[in-house]
Amino acid sequence: MADQVESLVEHGNIWFPDAAGSMATKVDFLYSVTMWVSVVIFVAMFLVGLYFVIKYKRSAINQKAESHVTDNVRLELAWSFIPFVLLMILFAWSFRDYLDLVIAPPDAQEIKVVAKKWLWEVEYPELNMKALNEIVVPVSTPIKLTMTATDVLHSLFIPNFRVKRDIIPNRYSTLWFEAIKPGVFQLFCTEFCGDGHSEMIGIVRVLSEPDYQEWLLAGSEDESIPLDELGKKLYVSKACNTCHSIDGTDMVGPTWKGLFNSDRNLQSGEVVTADDNYIRESIVYPQVKLVSGYQPVMPAYAGLLSDRDIDGIIAYIKTLK
Repeated sequence: MADQVESLVEHGNIWFPDAAGSMATKVDFLYSVTMWVSVVIFVAMFLVGLYFVIKYKRSAINQKAESHVTDNVRLELAWSFIPFVLLMILFAWSFRDYLDLVIAPPDAQEIKVVAKKWLWEVEYPELNMKALNEIVVPVSTPIKLTMTATDVLHSLFIPNFRVKRDIIPNRYSTLWFEAIKPGVFQLFCTEFCGDGHSEMIGIVRVLSEPDYQEWLLAGSEDESIPLDELGKKLYVSKACNTCHSIDGTDMVGPTWKGLFNSDRNLQSGEVVTADDNYIRESIVYPQVKLVSGYQPVMPAYAGLLSDRDIDGIIAYIKTLK
């Protein structure tokens, strides 16, 4: 399996990152044609204008224009008709590609995405699975994302696939893609959504068919592995490691090292013991008991983690002494 996130600058060309989606080459080609047609027209107009400035500049000899032309029907038709034809060609071309971008194939695999400050909640309806900030898909398979938001406007953008769609609270929007090669690709929120906007990132993990089947099997094995091992796995897969360290380092949230059974000073002035119930409540409803010195940026995980997942995280925290 590929674990290295595909760089947005190492591959591809000067304009775009590496093309990894079925629509990416179409988007890139249309962009290149539009840009180079514009460049040619701009250079031609600039050179013609420069020629006129030099040829017909006022001088000591030529104080008065030899002729005065007020109109030229052929020329006016030419500079109106030619741009019109070019624009209509680009319009028809781009509209065709636009329809391909927004209409998902009927056999596309559906994945639900809920955007909220500041994470992506991913649900696989056919697999009865949920994840955070990670979309796992097989290569060469059409994927349809059905998306909504719970708070403010968001926008999901996957640069390597050249797909982007705004996400509006209480409404559904869709986006589809088909990855053409395995890899791990970044996804971003491109609609400003508050203080944590720049941290609202995730990945799309594209697997070969054998690796995808292995991933499905590994998901079912979570029900049988020991709780502390499950918690260790969830610490990474649920992105807990982005805010909580396990070595005592202070990050966005409190470290997990030595957390269990320690005294926690809350912003309310209350002192509580970090037992099983406190940790469970802090995972499900993190805003209820805020630790002094930390901001209320952690999202609520109610409904996102199963009871076994929460028990696994608690068991893992108990091992971090």
